[in-house]
Amino acid sequence: MGQAFDICIRGAGVVGRAAALLLARAGLRVALVAPPASSGQADVRAYALNAASRSLLESVRAWPEAQHATAVQQMQIWSDTGGAVAFDAVAERVPALAWVVDVPALEQRLQDAIGFQPLVEMVAQPVPAPLTMVCEGRASRTRAEWGVEFDLVPYAQDAIATRLDCERPHGAVARQWFGADGSILAFLPLGGDDGNSVAVVWSVAHGQSQHWLQADGVELAGALREASRGALGALAVIAPRAAWLLVQARARRWCGTVAGAPGQAWVLAGDAAHAVHPLAGQGLNLGLADVAALVRVLSQREGWRALADQRLLRRYERARKTEVATAMLAMDGLQQLFTRGDAALQPLRRHGMNVFDRLVPLKGWVSRHAMGVA
Repeated sequence: MGQAFDICIRGAGVVGRAAALLLARAGLRVALVAPPASSGQADVRAYALNAASRSLLESVRAWPEAQHATAVQQMQIWSDTGGAVAFDAVAERVPALAWVVDVPALEQRLQDAIGFQPLVEMVAQPVPAPLTMVCEGRASRTRAEWGVEFDLVPYAQDAIATRLDCERPHGAVARQWFGADGSILAFLPLGGDDGNSVAVVWSVAHGQSQHWLQADGVELAGALREASRGALGALAVIAPRAAWLLVQARARRWCGTVAGAPGQAWVLAGDAAHAVHPLAGQGLNLGLADVAALVRVLSQREGWRALADQRLLRRYERARKTEVATAMLAMDGLQQLFTRGDAALQPLRRHGMNVFDRLVPLKGWVSRHAMGVA
């Protein structure tokens, strides 16, 4: 008797569900291990998705409704020393620089699409398959159990996420401020072009996060108004808060064979394979790019080559490691540049940002790469 499934996916977040749909569309039968029961706490996360991610999700009919996917028309970034950079969709001749998507709405659309895909079956426990795709996130238990080394370097920062109502409309602008204390604050627009709510990601020193998780809403709103230099006027906290340690991480191996199971192999994707600082909002975009690359490699394999073939899976590993390494280097360099308190770096930050803002061809190149359309 042959295998009941071609691929078992461990991890049913956005990356796992998107992978299940794309692999099924390629004619493979997929077992998707069901997520654990929800704790019931509201999910305040929002992702900035680029054009490549949108195209992937639209291809499996999982793009959220307009009220859950706000187009970003401009991005404005300020340093602590007077430097500033702005990106504009009109200047780049694109409909949007990115889309800010509610995580719960996106996960629900993916789950709805899975309900119409007969080649995807939700299972309670992992099942044998020629290929196991591990998408369990940064703290992947499967990766640890299989002895895959995960090089993790913590930043001395935590990310705090919540949502705000703002006195002034956001104007479809994503805003980011680098503070003199090394903090990094991002306001991501929600609720459409005319909305006045934002998703917040505030990177603060590791020792400060507990205070802000426990502070009352008025105190937190006041601190965020000060850090955002009053750009959107008075603020009100309208959602629970979440916090997590910021790290840079990458698995040493992204594919291998399952010990004691001849003919079975594994592959990593998403945060199970890598993690970057969220200052450029590229984490999920990199994860979905992993999915696209793996599906492409598997779909284009030679007819005689098995799904568990290590030479095949290394094609995926080589391609993705190169791109992710570049993104990690860029994110780490920016984080170090803007969070180090060296006085000598302050004029460099200001001058560098202002010069970069005037270099239109270079800005366009960076913008196209961030949008995934380079």
